[in-house]
Amino acid sequence: MRAPLLAVLLTLGLVSPALASPADEFVARLSGLCGKAFEGKVVASSTPNDPFTGQRLVMHVRECSADEVRIPFHVGENRSRTWVITRTPTGLRLKHDHRHEDGSEDKVTQYGGDTVAPGSVGRQEFPADAFSKEMFRRENLPPGAQENVWAVEVEPGKAFTYELSRPGRLFRAEFDLTKPVDPPPAPWGAK
Repeated sequence: MRAPLLAVLLTLGLVSPALASPADEFVARLSGLCGKAFEGKVVASSTPNDPFTGQRLVMHVRECSADEVRIPFHVGENRSRTWVITRTPTGLRLKHDHRHEDGSEDKVTQYGGDTVAPGSVGRQEFPADAFSKEMFRRENLPPGAQENVWAVEVEPGKAFTYELSRPGRLFRAEFDLTKPVDPPPAPWGAK
């Protein structure tokens, strides 16, 4: 069942939550934020002097359809990043769409992975897929990047959290869902 329809049917009590998969309910939670933007902060980082710490972080649930949710992630004035969550036949996929200011793709883009477990209505995990692992090798990214696992958490009315973890590396940014902010400009490369 698709997210917007599922959200309406769940709200009206026409579909039992037991019939919806965790992925369906997770996407419904994301879709409930569509059009809204929220400010956040780094709450955990194993990188000394993490470049995101101290920057204004804003996530904007900008585009929602039955099969895809696009969430630009702005770091200061940098509008190069968009998290893209799409449905797959077996769950969800997270990809990172990185663009240059002129809209062209960065050489390190479209990396991410698919869920391998049902996850929960509040948290979905995305281990690095084969495409990402090969790109990380090719681009000589830090050792261990091939073991990346990204996670997204949504706690309605409280927080949205983005996480990157691997052995020896942890990054978590948390966004306050109680205080919407004005939506930022479109991400680089958006139509």
